[in-house]
Amino acid sequence: MMLERSAWITPSRPTGDVCPSFVKTFSSENLSSASLSLTTLGVYEAVLNGQRVSEYVLAPGWTVYRKRLQVQNYDITPLLVPGENTLVITVGKGWFRSPMPAPAGLTEEEWADIAARPCGLIGEITLKKADNSEEYFPTDESWSWTESPVRFSEIYDGEVYDATFISGDPVPVSLLSWPKSMLIPQEGEEIREVERLAARDVYRAPNGDWVVDFGQEITGYVEISLTAKAGDVVRVLHGEMPDRDGNFYNENYRDAKAEFTYICKDGPQTWHARLTFFGFRYLKLAEYPVTPTPDQFTAISVCSNIRQTGHLLSGIPMLNHLFSNIFWGQRDNFLDIPTDCPQRDERLGWTGDAQAFAKTATYNYDVEKFFRKWLRDLRADQRPTGEVGRIIPDITPHRDCSAAWSDAAVIIPWQVYQTYGDKSLLEEQFDSMAAWVDYVTSITTTPYLWTGHFQYGDWLGLDAPSGSYTGSTRKDFIASAFYIYSTRLLISAGKAIGRDVSGYEEALPKMISAFRLAFPTCETQTEHVLAIWFGIAEDPWKTGDALARMIREDGNRMRTGFVGTPYLLHALSRTGHTDLAYDLLLRQEYPSWLYSVSKGATTIWEHWDGIMEDGSFWSKNMNSFNHYAYGSVGDWVYERAAGIRPAEPGFARVRVAPEPDPRLGFLDASLDTRHGKVTSRWVCFPGGAIRYEIQTDMPADVRIGSHEMSLTPGSYIFWG
Repeated sequence: MMLERSAWITPSRPTGDVCPSFVKTFSSENLSSASLSLTTLGVYEAVLNGQRVSEYVLAPGWTVYRKRLQVQNYDITPLLVPGENTLVITVGKGWFRSPMPAPAGLTEEEWADIAARPCGLIGEITLKKADNSEEYFPTDESWSWTESPVRFSEIYDGEVYDATFISGDPVPVSLLSWPKSMLIPQEGEEIREVERLAARDVYRAPNGDWVVDFGQEITGYVEISLTAKAGDVVRVLHGEMPDRDGNFYNENYRDAKAEFTYICKDGPQTWHARLTFFGFRYLKLAEYPVTPTPDQFTAISVCSNIRQTGHLLSGIPMLNHLFSNIFWGQRDNFLDIPTDCPQRDERLGWTGDAQAFAKTATYNYDVEKFFRKWLRDLRADQRPTGEVGRIIPDITPHRDCSAAWSDAAVIIPWQVYQTYGDKSLLEEQFDSMAAWVDYVTSITTTPYLWTGHFQYGDWLGLDAPSGSYTGSTRKDFIASAFYIYSTRLLISAGKAIGRDVSGYEEALPKMISAFRLAFPTCETQTEHVLAIWFGIAEDPWKTGDALARMIREDGNRMRTGFVGTPYLLHALSRTGHTDLAYDLLLRQEYPSWLYSVSKGATTIWEHWDGIMEDGSFWSKNMNSFNHYAYGSVGDWVYERAAGIRPAEPGFARVRVAPEPDPRLGFLDASLDTRHGKVTSRWVCFPGGAIRYEIQTDMPADVRIGSHEMSLTPGSYIFWG
């Protein structure tokens, strides 16, 4: 058991909304090194002798707290001073104690239970002396606590900080009866401050409000720097988009207040929130004691410490803007878990969004460690029946699962293996993957299909009946298609790690036959797409022709939602319609990827028409401008337009088969893989000539036009 010498401690009296600071003073004479192990019920900032102990922010992150709570370990040797040292750990509510949002569907009793959770800290300071002896300061009743200047901090509503507040003398803590069985070492990527953005503009909106624009939507917080008098108040609201009149707008944040209040001290001062985060591009200065100027505001982007591995650049500025939006949308929503959005009263680990975007995610950034940690939470939260919730961590275990959402249990482990090649993840997750497929088998009302259960359907499909959030694709069709797809992937995963999957292999052809009997024709774009991409269509080329005809006859308009869109361009290319795939990618009118770019998007939108053609908003109820699912088009650009995809798991061998389109002018794409870097570039010249350049650090199977060849690592140029 971790932290065996330590006890959970808590303030000796209720603090309400005020964030407590836990304090420990110790001597550091004759030391060779020192370390700090720590975790909290809530999020914390640990400061030793006035300096943060780590760049990790919002630690310990979000996990299935009742089963998995990460413990951080820090080397604090460089922060020690001779003589007396003071460690101060301020704890906010974080995800552990923040009232969860309306989309979670919690009852009043469940909300009250979360709000009543205690503030707790457990940890240990270890001092190693010059003679190799060790001294320990575990959390116990010798620690103390005091109120901090953070008078309020909560994930959705923001933070209140009083710079004039003077903490009283620390008083003894109380012991907290809380288990240690869930304590685990840090598994996920640390959340870090990754970029600082200067304010682009500070202006008066038409209604007279002062507004700050950073030019880019981010997840993080704002640092303010100003000279003020003690007691002056700064109150700032966060927003994504101005309304069509140019005024500040954040009604789409719903019940999330998303604001901070800073009570100034005398003189020059710099401050930012430390125990919460916001999703925003714009600020409204509801209260501000001086005339605002751009140099007073810096936006600090925070996300999990993932390394960029993908690169995309074309000859079309709007398309490059889309690429940027895809990368930003991932960074903004990969904050310890893959969230749906970072700004409103939600920010949850929706499984459907994550699986839709998983391939693009693994190409853009190195997210193997990130997903491994989240998949362990998925496994920990998986219900005894094998059912997988719609969101992970699963704060709503009483709510039904859904196809395409819960199938993340199978799709994401397989994709992570394909991109990074580590079989150990499949070995970890295989039983969870199988349990999910077996669960569907156990509850369906039709053998070999998935019927008779709640389903989200093709969420936000553009062919939805009036007033519906769900597209017109038959829900049993989607559920059964994903049932087949997950079974197929489970078989592949089992074979990769030597598991017996004979029962699933026997069932798979029966499932496909039952599907074709139940759904002899495809009725919607999404139905055609799934039948092609999941290998269910009896004649995929005929199905592809029918899909292309549907799209052409509808004026080159896509009608797909969260389920169909990730595979739409792939299905077209697989069946010989890459030209139409490019038409959809480059379309600027609604609905399209570039429509949002034309409306000023700097991330990916939840709705194709989050801002409608007349400048009004789709709605204020469910209209996020930072939802990454439709950014899944990125993997088509890597795999089809640039032609880069793994020929073996982990890119031990790569296949490069570009499919250029002269409208782009050029395309430059690269992936930094576990086996080295691969780059595919092509340039289209007047008259039809195309220059291809391929650079690869691993063996490559290459197709240029109709020519197939195998290449050893190196740089190559071809003309076509």
